[in-house]
Amino acid sequence: MSSAEIIITPVNDKKGRSAFVDLGRKFAAQTPHSVPQLKSEQMELINPDKNPFFGHAHVELFIAYRGGEAVGRISAHIDKLALELPEEQGFGPGTGMFGYFDAADEAVAQALLAHAEEALRKQRMTRVLGPISLSIWEEPGLLVKGADHPPMIMMGHHPEHYRAWIEAAGYAHEKSLFTYDLEVKHEFPPLIQRIVKSGHRNERIRIRPIDLKNWDEEVKTVLTILNDAWSSNWGFVPFTPDEIAYAGKKLKQIIHPEINMLAELDGEPVAFMMTLPDINHMLTKVKGKLLPFGWFHLLRWLKYPKGSGMRVPLMGVRKELHNSRVASQLAFMMISQIRKDAYEQFHSQRAEIGWILDDNKGMVAIADAINSKVNKEYAIFAKAL
Repeated sequence: MSSAEIIITPVNDKKGRSAFVDLGRKFAAQTPHSVPQLKSEQMELINPDKNPFFGHAHVELFIAYRGGEAVGRISAHIDKLALELPEEQGFGPGTGMFGYFDAADEAVAQALLAHAEEALRKQRMTRVLGPISLSIWEEPGLLVKGADHPPMIMMGHHPEHYRAWIEAAGYAHEKSLFTYDLEVKHEFPPLIQRIVKSGHRNERIRIRPIDLKNWDEEVKTVLTILNDAWSSNWGFVPFTPDEIAYAGKKLKQIIHPEINMLAELDGEPVAFMMTLPDINHMLTKVKGKLLPFGWFHLLRWLKYPKGSGMRVPLMGVRKELHNSRVASQLAFMMISQIRKDAYEQFHSQRAEIGWILDDNKGMVAIADAINSKVNKEYAIFAKAL
């Protein structure tokens, strides 16, 4: 460990953002089972002109240098919408965040965390949560279980020692987010099959694929349901209209109607289930690069992701139906149809469900009922400032 002074500098322009992303990619390449992501996508997420999160957030990015070498990075950011939420839902007044945390050693880690905390204090924050990079909908939590296998699409991957460094800085565990592994070739247990059959006999219920020809409206419908269904969950921050439009644009290229469902009750959309093919499988093959031929392989794969693992990042049922028999029917009908199509049409062998909050009893019960098992745990830590 070098004894040279650690100097932390802010990122203020495109060149700095590029250095910030390149440093993160360097750390990822040194971490076993990490998956190289597209630099263009990573740059877009921290670009105030591209990511609508910046429309309701104050974001500061920092790079740590020692002896002229970049040795770590971190963000300190405040989601202004999160400040308006009740404290019992995780955020609330005075709560800032840190994210994009990478460090070469513990000395760098402590310096970066202290610097981010001071940046938040200057913005009158009294509490910090992290790591969350940047939005709760993007990459929340630090991987603390499951580092022995690669992450699926839109999930983070971190060295095991980061946890000890964060806790040494005075952070305490606040919340766990789980992902569940499921073998999709197997039929669901008899009880679930009976629930599905009863749902199909209910003339009020209709399960249908997402309509790509009406994509913009479908996205609005899905995220409106999400904003309602998740509104009482820990960490929930509503999608803004700009974020809905942005999400629609980003997701369209990887959406396959066969594995993305809307559920209607009496003709009104009341539930959805989103499933994404695991593009990380291909990103590993092309080493996170579009050139010279990566774009060709990715485009061909996106059209028909044969053999891909599948991830269910989001599902929801309108709050008025929670804890009802109809809600169970809707959820299991969508899951059952998507499982069948993923296996029969795309030859998928496994799927990952989540993230799921550790205290989300409804979703945990669904995951347990279909015989899925926790395969990764992400932790969010908190500290008073």
